[in-house]
Amino acid sequence: MILSEPLFRMEGISKRYGGVTALKEANISIRPGAIHAVLGENGAGKSTLIKIMAGATAPDAGRMLLDGKEASFPSPAAANGAGIVSVFQELSLIPDLSVADNIVISDPPIRFGMINRRAQREIAEEALARAGASDIHPSSLVKDLPLSRRQMVEIAKALARRPRLMILDEATSALTKSDVEKVFNVLKRLRSEGLALVYISHRMHEIAELADDCTVFRNGRSIESYSAGTKTDQQVVELMIGREYKSVFPPKPVSDATRAPVLSCADLSWGDRLVDITFDVRPGEIVGVGGLDGQGQKELLLALFGVLRDVRGDVRIDGKRIRLSSPKQAKSGTTSIALIPEDRKTEGLMLAMTVRENLSIAALGSVSRNGVIDRRAETLRIDELLKLLAIKAATIDMPVSSLSGGNQQKVVIAKWLMNRPRIILLNDPTRGIDVGTKQEIYQLLRQLADGGAAIIFYSTDYDELIGCCDRVLVMYDGTIVRTLEGDSINERELIGSALNMAAKSVEGRIVQ
Repeated sequence: MILSEPLFRMEGISKRYGGVTALKEANISIRPGAIHAVLGENGAGKSTLIKIMAGATAPDAGRMLLDGKEASFPSPAAANGAGIVSVFQELSLIPDLSVADNIVISDPPIRFGMINRRAQREIAEEALARAGASDIHPSSLVKDLPLSRRQMVEIAKALARRPRLMILDEATSALTKSDVEKVFNVLKRLRSEGLALVYISHRMHEIAELADDCTVFRNGRSIESYSAGTKTDQQVVELMIGREYKSVFPPKPVSDATRAPVLSCADLSWGDRLVDITFDVRPGEIVGVGGLDGQGQKELLLALFGVLRDVRGDVRIDGKRIRLSSPKQAKSGTTSIALIPEDRKTEGLMLAMTVRENLSIAALGSVSRNGVIDRRAETLRIDELLKLLAIKAATIDMPVSSLSGGNQQKVVIAKWLMNRPRIILLNDPTRGIDVGTKQEIYQLLRQLADGGAAIIFYSTDYDELIGCCDRVLVMYDGTIVRTLEGDSINERELIGSALNMAAKSVEGRIVQ
């Protein structure tokens, strides 16, 4: 157990939402000058815990103590006033405002009854520098920034409030590798300054590098607290899932190179972001897409799904040339492509709508007759997918926003499986979900491939590419610089290829 005097403590915290118990007699103690990792599967109670801690929701039972004195936070503003700030996985930024406006929005500097723009900019610059993001201009509009840079603004916004305890919920899940390193340096510096940090991440290597203390949650209960480094990854995962943790990735079948490709691309190009992309995918294959973030991987998936305009090159399905002009055409019966997007909150789900509505929206044509939804056919197909993906939902008519992050991601996948696609494109689908749900998704992908689907799987996680994929296309500067197969799919080859160290230059063109 962790014995140091805590800055903040929660004892016997319980919370129910209707018939669902989110937390039951949970306990946690957080020391100043320490990073406390909170571990557990999605749905284990972590999100509810930090919402209570941050004043976003009230507990049904239990008590909280700050500096040894009983405390309660009826609102996030009250928690902020006590020095507790949060960086949630769901960004709280306003897209149409500038970076500086977002950073000071809760307490802008005032002069003569108006916002002091000069002081506002100085506050924003200082906060961005503390967050290791001084390259972000305070006047930039948030909507013009990529997701990874928005996450850095969110961290700067929290630091501008001068917290005593800062909560980070999957704060690095959208970041590039270089940004993650910057955030790690910032957190280590804040720890040395005496700040208490609560850190939630499903990336075990991040926990190993950062955490001083750890608490594992399962089914709404705090299972065990321990000092970081005293348990193996396997022991931790078994505490999280409550069962023996066996092989993460399903076995790969022997590849059948004689099967005709279902998808073939030749010299696919788009502006300067995609350059002469050539590859094919056979039915039953999981083909990975790797490389450093931002090398054209996401644009490749968008091009194949008909999102991008003015794409050049030759794309064939079953040997027949096609022109992907729109997502509607891409997902049509003759083409049958599905895209699982990067950000489930903004691109994959309509959070205010029900599980049923989210699942049906991409397949209304197949569950409707003469413009009227066939509720029986819809329900049968939904029930089939709920079982296939083991989606935990009390009812399909509840808002999808009430599900855990892992179950929301399963809904995004199930939504596209409603169409029974032959080609499935996945854009970093396991970002920000727990190890148990990741394992289920890996098993599902192999099951879909065994059923004849052709899968293109972009991931920023090398372990996923190594464990899941039959081949890996490594991209650099908008082109495929190497294709890895068999034993060559390993971390050394992936990193070397991602840095283009394995490529040779011939007449100015990068080739294998």
